[in-house]
Amino acid sequence: MKRRAFITLLGGAVAWPLAARGQQAGKVPRVGYIRAGTPHNDPFREEFLRGMHDLGYVEGRNVAYELRHYGDDVESIPSLIGDLLRANVDIIVAGGTVAVRAAQTATQSIPIVIGAAADPLGVGLIAGLARPGGNTTGFSVLSTELTVKRLELLREVMPQAARIAILQKPGNPAHPMFIKEIEPTAGLLGFTFRNFEVEPSFASMRAWPADAIFVLDDPTFIASRAAMAEAAARHRLPLICGFREMTEAGCLFSYSASLKDIWYRSATYVDKILKGAKPADLPVQQGTKFEFVINLKTARALGFDLSPILLARADEVIE
Repeated sequence: MKRRAFITLLGGAVAWPLAARGQQAGKVPRVGYIRAGTPHNDPFREEFLRGMHDLGYVEGRNVAYELRHYGDDVESIPSLIGDLLRANVDIIVAGGTVAVRAAQTATQSIPIVIGAAADPLGVGLIAGLARPGGNTTGFSVLSTELTVKRLELLREVMPQAARIAILQKPGNPAHPMFIKEIEPTAGLLGFTFRNFEVEPSFASMRAWPADAIFVLDDPTFIASRAAMAEAAARHRLPLICGFREMTEAGCLFSYSASLKDIWYRSATYVDKILKGAKPADLPVQQGTKFEFVINLKTARALGFDLSPILLARADEVIE
């Protein structure tokens, strides 16, 4: 075989995995993205796009994005997924269990990357962590384990607390799992708790009366974090939250994996899939950077005197 013909053949072989994904020569891949919040209230979109940029993807040159946000309205998710399919996206990056499940319902062929979701194995989004199967892989927040740890921290931060209002989101399939894990730990720590859904007002939690509101992880809660913190402050109820973005908005404290870090890392899976990897063969990864964040301004406003030892343990203290 002549050298020129061999090089041509070799070049075609290198390009084949991407072509096998349906990428024609010169065709710019389209990446669909869907999350809670709005274009102006989504602290994770820029992390994902930064991750893509750091991997060499430049919008308009070698990638195109279709960005969708459902605010806190989960009912609009199927319609937005339909928009992404009509835009002929080559991959869908979805945040939150409900959005991932909607994407799976809409397509079994287009790859789906879980930008971040609570316990994707436990809620049935994947078949296994090492080999997820199907067209879906991505990143787990480990919310079930971290929810229990958060309850233990609550006992340290508020040693006198006895009655905890657990705020859950109707339709989030992970929340019953969280509550099941919370029950034995709450009993051991001496907490009495009552479950509340989004609709009851904070006034009803205060009337119970609750000593604190324990917010279960949900993308829509992050999207409405400012309004939640304002309402809780009016009723002088501390919010115990999962993610630092909620503590920055006014929660008393948060403890969880860094969502910004997870969303940045999710770009690596988009890159691998666009280059020919199959989602079924990419193991689901978990959060590796964990953050304990305390809002000292909120603590002072509520009259809490936090010990210097506790403050020293925090990864960040917001003043």
